[in-house]
Formats: sequence, C-alpha cells, structure tokens
Amino acid sequence: MYQTFKKIITKIVPRKFIFEQEETLRRWYSIFYTGNKYECNICHIKLRKFIELSNKDSLCPNCGSLKRTRRLWSLLETELLIPNMSILDFSPSRSLYRKLKKLKTINYTSTDLSGDFIADHQFDITNLEIADNNLDLIICYHILEHINDDVQAIKELFRVMKPEGKALIQTPFKEGETYENYSILSNEDRLKHFGQEDHVRIYSVSGLSKRLQDCGFFVEIRDFFQSENKYDFDEKETIIVITKPLNSK
Repeated sequence: MYQTFKKIITKIVPRKFIFEQEETLRRWYSIFYTGNKYECNICHIKLRKFIELSNKDSLCPNCGSLKRTRRLWSLLETELLIPNMSILDFSPSRSLYRKLKKLKTINYTSTDLSGDFIADHQFDITNLEIADNNLDLIICYHILEHINDDVQAIKELFRVMKPEGKALIQTPFKEGETYENYSILSNEDRLKHFGQEDHVRIYSVSGLSKRLQDCGFFVEIRDFFQSENKYDFDEKETIIVITKPLNSK
C-alpha cells in the first residue's frame, strides 16, 4: 500500500513541494498506523506497526525513519551528543536532519553532493571545503561505498576532525574480504556485483577497519543484536566508531 501511495504522489506532485510538505503528508498518512505496540524513538509516535518495505526494512509512517536511522539516533542521544559540539552529516535521512536541526545546543550542518537529500552544502568528501581540526562528530552513513577514492575521503575526514573527534561509519558489509573491481562501470553490472547501481565496492568489516586505521584513526567496532523491540531496530547491525587520536595534527 505504501509503495503504491508513494509512486502515485511522486508522479503527480512536484518533488520540491513533497520535500516542503512531507511532514504534513506523513502526519496524515500515519493515522492508519497508530497503535501502542511500537514507537519511533525519533518522532515519538506510537504505532500498531511500522511500514514494512520490500527489502525487509521498516519505515516510520510519521517521520520516515528506517531501522538504521532509529539505531543511529539512539546512539547519538545516549552517548555522543554534547552541548556546543560541531557535527557534519553526509546525505542525512530527512527524519534525522529535521531532528538535529531543531537542537539549539549543537552546531549541526549537512552535506550532499547528489542533490537527493536535504542538505546545507554540496561538499565533495574527497576535497572538503572545511578547515583542519574543525569538527567534533561526523556522521558518514552509507557513503564510502559510493566513492572511488575512498582512502582520500577517509584522509579528509581525518583532516577536518578535531583531535579526539569521532565519526560514525556504516556501509553494507559482507563476510570475507572487501570486494571491489574498478572495471565494473555499468549500473547493471554494479547492481549485480555490489548490490546497488551506484556502489563501487562491498566492504568487509575488517577491510574497512584496516583502511580507517591506516589513515590514522582508532577504530571501535560496535555490534548490536536485538530481537523483539518497540523501536524495531535491526536484529543485527554493525556501526564503526572512529576516533582521531589526541596527539594528531
């Protein structure tokens, strides 16, 4: 039902209008899902169920958060957000962008080069227009698998982060070794080999961790396991938390 509704709306309504009115449209649509079994921890709506997507993800009908977005917010809220910190978010989910943008105690900004997300800037992650040692926290979710020169991107993250600054990194992961092949160029072949038309590799957790360590970061692998839960987090999820060492320049 949701996918059909979304297709109809996106065909007849201008994209800019949808972005501007999304919160109102979702608020009306979410009435069909109200209940007490679940809750979105971002917008705090209570639901009888989340919207089930074809890829087994689940969507909050009110704010549009996905499983990984809700987990990310939980981690930010309980462990990482502190007053006056500066945050850069790459291609943010709209639900999280709106949530963080309303917080007056932090300096939050976002960037997206593709134009597909709500963002304040269009930075190239391999050449960030940001001064050295500038950021306390970077959110880099499902970005590096799109970047050909991911090592240069990681070096840029290191450069712009303050000593003891952190970044949250997530991509799709596979067992074994990281798989990349730069001769694979077509959307069709990338979908077949990497799982999505605009991906250029599939990382393993160990493979990405090594690249991050080689660029100077301290790496912590956070594995989360969850079965039944009212926020409908992923049953198994990995987030890599990286820290720039204190004595770094």
